[in-house]
Amino acid sequence: MSLIRATLERLERLQWLPILLARLAVGGLFFESGRGKLLYKLDELGEFFTQLGIPFPHFNAVFVSSTELIGGLCLLLGFATRIMSIPLAFIMVIAIATSEIDKANSLGDFLYLPEVFLFVLCVWFIFSGPGKVSIDQAIADKNGLG
Repeated sequence: MSLIRATLERLERLQWLPILLARLAVGGLFFESGRGKLLYKLDELGEFFTQLGIPFPHFNAVFVSSTELIGGLCLLLGFATRIMSIPLAFIMVIAIATSEIDKANSLGDFLYLPEVFLFVLCVWFIFSGPGKVSIDQAIADKNGLG
C-alpha cells in the first residue's frame, strides 16, 4: 500500500508535466498553422472561406491566421493561456461547423476530427491554466497569487 501511495504522490507532484506537454504540442500546432496561413496561404484561405460562405472572408482569413499564430505563441510560452484558449476554441467550433462536420458520418468519425480534439484541449486549458512551467505562473508567483 505504501508503494501505491508513494507512486500517487509522485504523480501528483508531476502533474505539471502533462499540462506542459499538451500546451507545447497544441501551441506549436496553432503557431505553425497560423504562420503558414499568414505567410503562404492567406489568399487561398480567403477563397476557401468565400466558398464556405463565411462573411468577410479575407478579413476573417487574416483574423483566424493571426489568432492562431499569436495564440499558439502564447500557449507555447504559457502566457495568457486561459484567455488565448477562448478564441482558439471558438475558431475550432467554427471550423467544425463550417468545413469539417460533413466529414463525420457517425459519432466516432466526429470524435476523430482533429478540430474536436483541439477544441477539447483548449477548453481544458481554459479551466486548468498553463501549469507550473509558464509565464502565467511566474507572474502569479511574483504577485503572491500562485
